[in-house]
Amino acid sequence: MESIGPKNSLLYKDFESHPAAVVKYGRGIYLETEDGRTILDATSGAAVACLGYDNREVQKAVARQLKDLSYCHPGFYKAQVAEDLAGFLVDSTNGRMSKAILCGSGSEAVEVAVKLAKTYFAHLSSPQPERTHFIARTGAWHGATLGALTLGDFRGRKDPFMDLIPQTASRVSACSTYRGLRKGESEEAYVCRLAQELDDEFQKIGPHKVCAFVAETVGGSASGCATPVRGYFPAMKAVCAKYGALLILDEVMCGMGRTGTLHAWEQESVVPDIQTVGKGLGSGYGAISAVLVNANLVDSFRASGKAFAHGQTYMAHPLAAAAALRVQQVIKEENLVANVSKMGSYLGQRLKSRLSSHPFVGDIRGRGLFWAVEFVVDKHSKKPFPTSLGLNSRMHSRGMKKGYEIALFNANGTYDGYAGDHFLVCPPYIVSEAEVDDIVERVSRVIEDTFAELVELTPKSQYLNGVH
Repeated sequence: MESIGPKNSLLYKDFESHPAAVVKYGRGIYLETEDGRTILDATSGAAVACLGYDNREVQKAVARQLKDLSYCHPGFYKAQVAEDLAGFLVDSTNGRMSKAILCGSGSEAVEVAVKLAKTYFAHLSSPQPERTHFIARTGAWHGATLGALTLGDFRGRKDPFMDLIPQTASRVSACSTYRGLRKGESEEAYVCRLAQELDDEFQKIGPHKVCAFVAETVGGSASGCATPVRGYFPAMKAVCAKYGALLILDEVMCGMGRTGTLHAWEQESVVPDIQTVGKGLGSGYGAISAVLVNANLVDSFRASGKAFAHGQTYMAHPLAAAAALRVQQVIKEENLVANVSKMGSYLGQRLKSRLSSHPFVGDIRGRGLFWAVEFVVDKHSKKPFPTSLGLNSRMHSRGMKKGYEIALFNANGTYDGYAGDHFLVCPPYIVSEAEVDDIVERVSRVIEDTFAELVELTPKSQYLNGVH
């Protein structure tokens, strides 16, 4: 069929340039492009396509749902498949979370979580309407909508809209051992220091004004898989409990099996009051996210007898719910979370073995199939490359070229919200050991060839000369 309308009518991030690859179809963890490339998707898109691109079981489930019921208004009717998905999610927490709200995107889920937290305090028997402030963390990314940008700290995406963003959030340090742990400091002392910092922030804002502390359980795209140390989240929750505030964990990117357990908080000896999930929930077969609500909060909402003033057209969408439910069933039936743990450990070992000695690789960190490689000019000072070099974009572009053909999730800002280059490696849960080996070799060639090229450039080679 002939295409209709002018070419490049779809607006991406840039008004002039567009993604270079036109994808024809996906098979397993590979994407076939119109110009003949077979790209190994080492990022699952954006940590989304956890089952790869052609799972027949999920395709059949969506087709059946499309035939039976494509849409019904969530305020007027129930779709059984949405009820079933919500039940699956609640059951997956062993009842610690007792309600699920089905949304469309991760940003939407974060918005809902914020509104839900505010509603909780407004509906108490002794209402606390002054609790409107949220404490988040430096280097966080919680989504692109205005409310989510309030919590986030990805400066390049936030700065253009500062005049529109509500000033209802402040930040404390993230738990990031690479840049946060002091020389000679134990992890236990580090946790105590971060807990005190959070406590001090409560005191600064006014404990009665803080609604919740919000954090990614494992850092996402902006922080490059910053992984919490043992005891960190229990300590943070204890501070929240001390002042009667809530703990909201954002697992849009790191949840639903990505880090080796279905919920990332299962590895942290803590249960959130509110949790967001997305991306791997539907594996890209449907646009869906969810907010899970702790049973204690649900009991409080019930006791108030009041409603949650929220609603969206595509909440609990039947097609998306059908896709997500079958995705989660397949993950469970094929024991893929165990494969995430096994292959994730192998991926981490291979990345470290192959790349740790590289002069410009500062850190390799992650958990499960969720890893990041961060680059620095100097390993000792951990100085980042100048943003003008566009290092992370160069690596992504090289990876997409013929002869490399590997997708890397590139990002910046790990140093101060602007500077700092890294990329994520987060392949689908179905990845094999041989494919992990292939990923590591392709990643290594991208890194080595990018820096070899930069050394030859002038005057930018000044950043590299003499560092070896």
